[in-house]
Amino acid sequence: MNDTPVFGITGWKNSGKTGLVTRLVAEFTRRGFKVSTVKHAHHDFDIDRPGADSYRHRESGAHEVALVSGRRWALMHELRGDDEPPLEDILARIAPCDLILIEGYKREAHPKIEARRSASGDREPLSVSDPNIVAIAADHTVPDETLPVFHLDDVEEMADFIQAHLDLKRPVP
Repeated sequence: MNDTPVFGITGWKNSGKTGLVTRLVAEFTRRGFKVSTVKHAHHDFDIDRPGADSYRHRESGAHEVALVSGRRWALMHELRGDDEPPLEDILARIAPCDLILIEGYKREAHPKIEARRSASGDREPLSVSDPNIVAIAADHTVPDETLPVFHLDDVEEMADFIQAHLDLKRPVP
């Protein structure tokens, strides 16, 4: 089990989750934190390309393929019909760091900020049914909201909020 503090950004499709996560990663990194991320995808995706050696390894039936270079490495795991692993299993595989930011995983029980954009539609806010949502980030006013509300671009304020919520101490250089 990974005991690294986790905090999520959730929201409906096109609500600004990815942009918010990337800006938060940059802000926490600027503050000296070592940050990792987990992104949940609801669709089939591939980080490999047809014809590449690693793609050929997977296509031939490999369960896991590690792709390693002098600059980075990646581990691809084929489910081959197995169920999607629970978030806890993924978190356990992440190397030690100061903070893990999670994008998506609407139904998991970690603290989250809900991203909302006026252009993403009139879907019911997730915070109505998710007690783990502790704040809202929106590009519009959110009247009658009892949770803290940040503008979607107030990344420094949200980072301060997350840091306080998780009681994260600034890393010693």
